[in-house]
Amino acid sequence: MKIGYARVSTNEQDAQTQWDFLLAAGVDENRIYSDVGFTGKNAQREGLRQALAAVRDGDTLVVPKMDRLARNVEDTLQIVRKLTERGVIFQMGHTVYDPHDPWSKLFLTFLAAIAEAEGGWISLRTQEGMARPSVRKKLKGRQPAIPPATDAAIAKALDSGEQTAADIALVFRISRSGVYRAAERHRRRQER
Repeated sequence: MKIGYARVSTNEQDAQTQWDFLLAAGVDENRIYSDVGFTGKNAQREGLRQALAAVRDGDTLVVPKMDRLARNVEDTLQIVRKLTERGVIFQMGHTVYDPHDPWSKLFLTFLAAIAEAEGGWISLRTQEGMARPSVRKKLKGRQPAIPPATDAAIAKALDSGEQTAADIALVFRISRSGVYRAAERHRRRQER
């Protein structure tokens, strides 16, 4: 039986291409496990844990690309070593890993090293980009879901003292702490 694993690092990324590959490789869609919003550096991934738990002796674990499994050589080799000890076959892309072939072992180690280096290069490029003021200026972070006019109405209601924060929260359908955050955002806007 084939078990598939797919991973994307952020919620904005789409794993559909990986799923399409796994389906084309013969993995049943009910046997595909995935993680969304986890980097390859994070070894505590629920989807990976489930995929590794699902494979049995004689099964094949299929990943579309090496960097989907792990982002460093040590983790990659450790996972593949454990799979081999359990009698599980490892397939990366269209290549099936043969633990008894020294060339296959060299190739796997080489690809894992490239995946690790690629992760480092991505990090460096991100740091270099963030060092530029023009890039930092564009990044505003997560914006509040409440518009400024609503912040003003919440602050006005809170300042009037006629309603409690809990009552205001019910009216605007937000949490009580959201009432205080909205009022604070409005005050900061007024100070500018």
